Amino acid sequence: MDTNYMGSLDWGILITYFVLLLIIGIWASRQSKQGSSSFVAGKSLRWYHIGFSMWGTNVGPSMLIASASAGFATGVVSGNFAWYAFIFITLLAFVFAPRYLGENVMTLPEFMGKRFGQSTRNMLAWYTIVTILISWLALTLFAGGILIQQIFKIQMWQSALILLLISAFFTIMGGLKAVAYTNVYQMLLLIFVSAALTIVGIYTLGNSSFIGGIKTLADPDVVPENYWHLFLPNDHKEFPWLPILLGYPISGLWFWCTDQSMVQPVLAAKSLKEGQRGANFTGWLKILDVALYIIPGIVCYALWQTGVFVYEAGANTLTMATAETTQTAVAMSNVDGSTFKHLADNSYLTMVYNLFPMGMIGLVMAVLTAALVSTIGSALNALSTVFSMDIYVKRIKPQATQKDISRTGAMVTVLGSVIAILMTIAIDSLRGTLDLFNIFQSVLGFIAPPMAAVFVMGVFWKRCTTLAANTTLTLGTLFSIGTGILYLWFWPFENFKPHFMLLSFYIFVILVIFMVIISLFGKQDDKQVEIKAIREKLSFDAIAIWVALFAVMIGLYVFFN
Repeated sequence: MDTNYMGSLDWGILITYFVLLLIIGIWASRQSKQGSSSFVAGKSLRWYHIGFSMWGTNVGPSMLIASASAGFATGVVSGNFAWYAFIFITLLAFVFAPRYLGENVMTLPEFMGKRFGQSTRNMLAWYTIVTILISWLALTLFAGGILIQQIFKIQMWQSALILLLISAFFTIMGGLKAVAYTNVYQMLLLIFVSAALTIVGIYTLGNSSFIGGIKTLADPDVVPENYWHLFLPNDHKEFPWLPILLGYPISGLWFWCTDQSMVQPVLAAKSLKEGQRGANFTGWLKILDVALYIIPGIVCYALWQTGVFVYEAGANTLTMATAETTQTAVAMSNVDGSTFKHLADNSYLTMVYNLFPMGMIGLVMAVLTAALVSTIGSALNALSTVFSMDIYVKRIKPQATQKDISRTGAMVTVLGSVIAILMTIAIDSLRGTLDLFNIFQSVLGFIAPPMAAVFVMGVFWKRCTTLAANTTLTLGTLFSIGTGILYLWFWPFENFKPHFMLLSFYIFVILVIFMVIISLFGKQDDKQVEIKAIREKLSFDAIAIWVALFAVMIGLYVFFN
């Protein structure tokens, strides 16, 4: 892509948007309480703040770009990672949230510390810090770096630095309240621009007919039939059905129920009812993922198949077909695998640059970049919260003032940003071996098992001991992440390489068995801590919206199989 796609109007919109974003950050800093209260927005978030924040943190531009890439390469199958999530969002609402809010905790290490003791809290705090650095900051910066590279034509580390500077300022100034409030407006704009892109793409595909575009998408000669199936054969290289069925619950449980960045908006809920409504709203928003994020990638592929887009080797991108570009176009059959992955990773931006007019391009880039800032801001806020409350206040300076806590949180934000840049460069080295979407899922798949095992056993099994939890958080983490490093970079077994999600499932099962053995045959804890949970009877309206969500999700799975 060339920066000439950005005209003066686009640059004006982009700059204006960021000026407004910074003004909001300054305003939020004056409205927010300093110190520990800012980490959870003073327990003031309503259901729509929670829903948009969780959804925005999950499906910001990082997953948007990755999802469009997966749609371009394989179709709707990656929608499993969006729609399958409703089960675990439900678990968050009715199993975990009542316990988190019942204990009135700010962090999940604090919660598990109440269950297993201070040693577990310490270990989980460091584990959480590492996972935030890898799963949220590094991966988001990696995908965001691709976006920034398209605008400024700079290197990955430079792109990551730009994003971090803006995000760090925003987070330090306004805390969670600034992130949550701006997420509402940014996600509404993101829905608008992505919906517009999907509609315009289908309209163009149908030669100025939306119905014609739908018919073209349904034509198996244009879009392979398997592009519209959520479950692919078990011998499929990237998305076999069994690893998804068994492996995603491990990532989903960790991601939606135990990850600090995702759960923090619920911890900041005004009440349990608001938290549960916010989770339900997130579930409904997840339905939009396929239409807004994945289908643009499929449409881009169809536009290439039908000759509306052509590939020019010299430009290394897809462009609108003209008399001139058609003469130098490279046939799809002559495009190698690495080039195809490159085109897939840039499919969303290809659609934006080729189908949107000047001004609209600037708005899209502004919304995408600002949403990235919010996602990174959420991660930085979670990082500073865990370190400040679980390590600094609890272990280093118990008598810390609110000013001390705020200063420490700011320092952690800066240091975390530096480490995240280095990790981003390491992840960038994987681009030649895996597509963008699978890079995300594979890294998460090896982070998830230890945390998922500890939380599941700690919440659901009273006999689980502190020794079992601590051993899993140490040796189990080394085992899981070590396996992941081998799998992604140095796998030595050429004849045995199961899908990474199936491997994640195996690791989880091994860790659970390990915890059961230690708990049954080791020394029992002197005291069994009873976790307090808020007990509230659901209203008819609350039951109705959850039943409706389940019905819609089941209907979607039936339709796409």
